[in-house]
Amino acid sequence: MYITARERQILEHLLSSNQEITVKGLAEKIDVSVRTVHRDLKGVEDILKEYDLRLLKKSGVGVQIVGKDEQIENVKLFLFNITHNEYTPEERQTIILCTLLESIEPVKLLSLASELNVTIATVSNDLNKVEEQLQKYANLSLIRKRGYGVEIAGDETSKRKAMSKMISENVDEFDLLSLIRENIQKKSTQQTELISERLLGLVEKRNLLIVEKAIEEINKELPYSIADSAYMGLVVHLALAMERILQGENISIDQSYLEQLQITPEFKIAEKIITKLESVFQTAIPKAEVGYITMHLRGAKLRHDKEYVIEDTGFQIALKAKSLIHFVEKKTGIPLANNYELLQGLVAHLSPAIYRIKQNMGITNPLLEKIKSDYAELFEIVKGGVKVVLTELEVPEEEIGYLVLHFGSVILGKNDDKPLRALIVCSSGIGTSKMLATRLRKEIPEIIECKNVSMFELNQMNNTDYDLILSTIRLPELDRDYILVNPILTMDEVEKIKTFIHETKKVGNPLLSKELEYHSFTKKEHTLERMQMLKGYSDSIISLLQGLTVSIYKDEIAIPELLEKACTDLMEVGVVSDVSSLLEDLVRREEIGGLGIPNTRLALYHARSDAVLKPSFTVHSMSTSQPISAMDQSEMDVETVLLMLSPKQLPTSALEVLSQISAIIIENELSILRFESKDENKISSYLATKLEKFFIEKTNH
Repeated sequence: MYITARERQILEHLLSSNQEITVKGLAEKIDVSVRTVHRDLKGVEDILKEYDLRLLKKSGVGVQIVGKDEQIENVKLFLFNITHNEYTPEERQTIILCTLLESIEPVKLLSLASELNVTIATVSNDLNKVEEQLQKYANLSLIRKRGYGVEIAGDETSKRKAMSKMISENVDEFDLLSLIRENIQKKSTQQTELISERLLGLVEKRNLLIVEKAIEEINKELPYSIADSAYMGLVVHLALAMERILQGENISIDQSYLEQLQITPEFKIAEKIITKLESVFQTAIPKAEVGYITMHLRGAKLRHDKEYVIEDTGFQIALKAKSLIHFVEKKTGIPLANNYELLQGLVAHLSPAIYRIKQNMGITNPLLEKIKSDYAELFEIVKGGVKVVLTELEVPEEEIGYLVLHFGSVILGKNDDKPLRALIVCSSGIGTSKMLATRLRKEIPEIIECKNVSMFELNQMNNTDYDLILSTIRLPELDRDYILVNPILTMDEVEKIKTFIHETKKVGNPLLSKELEYHSFTKKEHTLERMQMLKGYSDSIISLLQGLTVSIYKDEIAIPELLEKACTDLMEVGVVSDVSSLLEDLVRREEIGGLGIPNTRLALYHARSDAVLKPSFTVHSMSTSQPISAMDQSEMDVETVLLMLSPKQLPTSALEVLSQISAIIIENELSILRFESKDENKISSYLATKLEKFFIEKTNH
């Protein structure tokens, strides 16, 4: 059966959606006129008739494929296994770029023309477009010589980056994940020329499976979780690396930068990954590869609500996040400064984002155009704020788009009290899922709780505690109904969710009935879990407030001497076990970067140390100021040292309380004045008030 490239594109878009798509929407997706789509739909209808399916057209609503699920699957398989006779220009250019990147010698134009079933003139014209595309990849250029052929010149690092970016931009995350998990339809000897398959051809499938297994094992050792999209990016990067290493193509890295990476915890984990891969592939892997894996791990952090401001770089990032919040608050007129969840979310995103930007690693954001279209004003405000706050960085729009989602999730916020629980599966990151959750609660007040999970987490949990499941990606292994939605959540999808809830209630779905009952007769283990968590918050707040002291040193004292005296005093009251060891940890932390809080007279000395027995926060004021390096690398004068200490191993609740204190310090000008006041009553009363508010919020939540 002959099928044109546009007919195939239209079918693919219709089959990937379980709701109507307007003709205008189809035209925008494949970049043609509405009139052209109307003409091509006749051919699409003819193809569907072959499978006893039809095209349902609703005036003012859109078009949709209807018929038996079995026949719809047959059409999908037909498209999946077909050898395409015709490519769109964009697909041809992607194939050419793909071919040139993986080739180690020049490629003849005649060979490309024959493979693509077009003329040499067409290939030559496509190469002009390919040359334009290469401009977005640093250090890559197109070489074209008569009689020589065409090739891409550039270093191995840049070629791999281009390959990874092409795969992430053109391959559906679900297809990649399914391939990795071996769930995809086996094609045996049948040839396929789908673009996604062609791109994945850059990576040997066996290598993908081996690499994914190695990373999955090591992933359990990471102190934080990785977003699905970043997880898959790491898998693709490593599989590509193994492919190129086995071909004799090695990568290089700046030696001094490699030494900096070696002191990070991620480097040790990267070494374990390499050791596993060396054993499986029976080949030596250069040290530079360990460095690049470390960079990927450091750029892929997703800490959700466990991102703590007291981490080494966290406080500096928190200052930038706070400045960005103030900027957006001023521009929108919406109070945001006291939203701790927004601060935590921004810190969680900005830490790896700034690292990615500095290392020129790049990031893809499939929602970018949708965000810019639907939230144009907010996008421009956040973009302006980023220019003011992150002046030293060129922040790409993809990152700004994700930051918009964090602000959008709060600005859209609304919470009503009716008992329905939703599980949200989202692979693009915590900002996306938070925004989807907030939109959901705003549009459907019955939903009072939304839990965000990744596809990996979903497979390891019991989902029966939730009344409905929404997902931004397909979930073929899920054994219950779910609703596939856009991360931005369109009004059509809102109506579809409302209909689902209404129909479920009407037929008396046993799951829904059971869960509604759950809210009346709470399970013992859920109550115990919540009470233990609240007890953890309560115990931590009591301990920290009881241990809070404000010391004033009337005689002139240097900061090292002050720290030694403070730590000695804490050892006498059972907070510290080894003063010299703790002082070494504090000095080591200071060597990483400045500790002075810019535009204040405060310095925050902090450490997580084996020499600390329980969390502690104390204030130490000097009679004369001392010069110190600030967190923004400037020089400043300090009069008050805030000392925050934590054991290396600490429950989540205690870490959250310490993190909250960090946020309170820089909350606003009043906070700064309170901690600069050298008045124990003012400081302790202010901190107690703020921590009590934090505890009440946790209780209500």
